[in-house]
Amino acid sequence: MVQSKLEKLGIDFKSIELGEVDLVEPLSTALRSRLKTELHKSGLELMEDKKAILIESIINVIVELVHYSDDLPIKKFSEFLQDKLQQDYHKMAEIFCKTKGTTLEHFIILHKVERIKELITYEELNLTEISYQLNYSSVAHLSKQFKQVTGLTPSFFKSLTKRERNNLEDL
Repeated sequence: MVQSKLEKLGIDFKSIELGEVDLVEPLSTALRSRLKTELHKSGLELMEDKKAILIESIINVIVELVHYSDDLPIKKFSEFLQDKLQQDYHKMAEIFCKTKGTTLEHFIILHKVERIKELITYEELNLTEISYQLNYSSVAHLSKQFKQVTGLTPSFFKSLTKRERNNLEDL
């Protein structure tokens, strides 16, 4: 969709990746305004604030990794984010906390717990396999984190007939 809007306006770009566009040359104020309007018509937003772009990039990496990857990286999330986004982790964590009102670590845990709920609901993997897939050190560690966030044990959650899950956008 973004590509078609750029082409419609005759804006040259090098690449489009994860909601980020690398332009051949800077946009004039008038063209930037037209692009903003075109994107808005499609429910998209032109982000120009560097901090907002960084936060969005962090969220995209976490969501992609936790929810759409079969195995989490062996290295720590902090190292993975730092390598992936080429930013200092502590700087990212500070900006994220100030902007979102929660720590980056807690945000990652919330997403991992939602993924655990999803995997439990599918009933394809047992807790040992889920803990391995989400890179927990043990089932006990997974269970402790799950209970801290939900107030329920994974086993009790599995036994429920109506399993409440949160929308990713609400985390």
